[in-house]
Amino acid sequence: MTIIILGLLLWTLVHVWKRVAPDHRASFGPKGAGIVAVGSVIAIILMVVGYRGATGDVLWDRTSGMTGLNNLLMLFAFYLFATSGAKTRITKSIRHPQLTAVIVWSGAHLLVNGDTPSILLFGGMALWAAMEIILINGIQGARTPYHAVPIKKEITAIVATVVVFVVVALIHMVVGPSPFG
Repeated sequence: MTIIILGLLLWTLVHVWKRVAPDHRASFGPKGAGIVAVGSVIAIILMVVGYRGATGDVLWDRTSGMTGLNNLLMLFAFYLFATSGAKTRITKSIRHPQLTAVIVWSGAHLLVNGDTPSILLFGGMALWAAMEIILINGIQGARTPYHAVPIKKEITAIVATVVVFVVVALIHMVVGPSPFG
């Protein structure tokens, strides 16, 4: 589980760098984005490798009800992620839809994965996203006024949600546990 922790730490460090040390991050100019990208890829690799190789106690098992709820929450998480780019109506209520999507994604996975490596990985990602929301809100202050959204953007977000859900479900069925139990 040490590898999962290293991945979570690296992920957190590269993502909060801009928030906690903006001048230092800015001093790297465009190369800073490359550092964040490379750090993120390495962090993901560490988390995946660490998770796949980790063993631990199982505190709860998935049930069919939890699996169904997981899939509904995953649809919502994908929708939240899609809405951030389209700035759909839900962004009037949810200021940080991508980070909120990570929290929903984490919670959904914790419903069906009650082992300690899962609690570490998904719980760690949820904590990171919550911390990012707090940091960003502290830096940005009050929200800008909400703007009207054309129905086309709503439809685009819904279509993107369904497509991504299907693709991720198929990938899960090939390389990981089936999302449908």
